[in-house]
Amino acid sequence: MSKKTIVLESIDPIEIYGAANKNLEALCTYFPNLKVVARGNEIILEGTEEDTLSFEKKLHMLIERRQHKMNVTPYDVEDLFDGESSPDRFKLTGESTIVYGNDGKPIKARNRTQQEMVKSYFENDLLFAVGPAGTGKTYIAIALAVRALKNREIKRIILTRPAVEAGERLGFLPGDLKDKLDPYLQPLYDALGDMIPGKRLQEFMAEGTIQIAPLAYMRGRTLDRACVILDEAQNTNLGQLKMFLTRMGCDAKFIVTGDASQIDLPNKRDSGLLKGIELTKNIKGVKTIFFKNEDIVRHPLVAKIVKAFEKEEQA
Repeated sequence: MSKKTIVLESIDPIEIYGAANKNLEALCTYFPNLKVVARGNEIILEGTEEDTLSFEKKLHMLIERRQHKMNVTPYDVEDLFDGESSPDRFKLTGESTIVYGNDGKPIKARNRTQQEMVKSYFENDLLFAVGPAGTGKTYIAIALAVRALKNREIKRIILTRPAVEAGERLGFLPGDLKDKLDPYLQPLYDALGDMIPGKRLQEFMAEGTIQIAPLAYMRGRTLDRACVILDEAQNTNLGQLKMFLTRMGCDAKFIVTGDASQIDLPNKRDSGLLKGIELTKNIKGVKTIFFKNEDIVRHPLVAKIVKAFEKEEQA
């Protein structure tokens, strides 16, 4: 039997133990034969040398993870044991946790196409993600952006959408310009709200670290060290898409998402999304991911609804 004392230095023990010691309890479940006693910033271990060394290694991994995220949870402990905590594995396979939601739940790629999107993000500076509603294109894109911001790989996140109506006119909506545009940008706020605590999100937006704006506001800007996401790109014409893509500055990542079956432009043939993909398909550093109906991750009925509407349109 081996006895060892680990001293937590330069960190508040509760940040590792978790509320009501939930993180520590989760870690202990993986070592049923190891006696673990936590007293303040000291953890006393009693068991086999193999168990004590393994416990200490996992504990240090948990402490290191705390340096890169706002808080650690039992989900992080679970992640340490499923072989997905390596950054290299994340970049090579796209199977690991992208970022952690506000409740501590890991946000991961949920199918092969999403995994391919994650993998392609690390290998290319411009990524197109095209497919039907509910496939998680925008959600995964925002998760990748939030991860990059938390890891200090970028200085800011910029999210934009074309302000194109889907049945309503902007002028008929109440309020000033921001009030009129917010309904179109709400899906972006919702996704960010899942991944960043409300107060911190407000701070990021107030200081310009996270910016959400209509596409027209992108003209004339050069965007360095940023992850820039253009959502609903099917509602841009080719000129607008070119304007957006040419905003790319040094060390920037651009993600363009859209659904060619949901064009809200008066003339659907004006959409520049598929034309833009065709024009850039042979450029190194540009990748397109095509999602299909079977990649839909919303309610099971969504896939059936999309299929039914597609049949009607084809008829």
